Amino acid sequence: MSLPDFKSPRKQSAEPVQQQSSVIQLNVGGWFFTTTISTLRKFPTSRLAEMFTGPLKLVKDKEGRFFIDRDGTHFGAVLDYLRTEEVPTKNLVEVHKEAVYYDLKPLVKLLEDTPHFFGETMGRKQFLSRVRNYHENLEVIIRVARAEAMASRYSTIIMCILKTEEDLAKYNDTMVNVDHKKESIVTFGPWNGPVTVEDLFFCIKKDIEARGYQVSLESYITDKGFWYKSHNFFHSLLFTWW
Repeated sequence: MSLPDFKSPRKQSAEPVQQQSSVIQLNVGGWFFTTTISTLRKFPTSRLAEMFTGPLKLVKDKEGRFFIDRDGTHFGAVLDYLRTEEVPTKNLVEVHKEAVYYDLKPLVKLLEDTPHFFGETMGRKQFLSRVRNYHENLEVIIRVARAEAMASRYSTIIMCILKTEEDLAKYNDTMVNVDHKKESIVTFGPWNGPVTVEDLFFCIKKDIEARGYQVSLESYITDKGFWYKSHNFFHSLLFTWW
């Protein structure tokens, strides 16, 4: 009498590959999306396609959605591109960061070719690289403003903008041997290039507001006589807290 066929128990394997047309639910860092496997595999060599090729190793949330542990704020723009191949028009820098993460090379290139992205990454950043200690100065401004915000609706930071070496020399001549109240002054410049002081103001305001702060720029007004010769170097950056 022959023995019945015996099948040894197997370890449960990862979830099998789903059909190209399969509709799946995604949870990307708490943002929910519905799409198809074929959309996610649009570019087979991308990291995103790899996530949904072969046995699926992604965990699921309690609702059964595939979970990607990444901020999903701009994933919708990535998904729209995969569906339509139309280049996003908003938040290009942020979408570019996601395209790089998911290794979507065609989208990365298209974004880098847009006028806005080119201007932001090549124009503005190249200019700021010429302004000595620009990013360090922003950190100082924010730190001082927060320190002065106790029980106050506003903080005022004084900035000194010196575009040229001549401006620096005039500033030094004005400040030498002058008995004045010590104030927190953050100095920018000098720098080389055609970009104006107004352009620098734009960058300072843009970069600080990008971190969630509400700020406004004004000329600094003082009644101290020794500042009259150089008052145009000084400007107020007003933080509004509430």
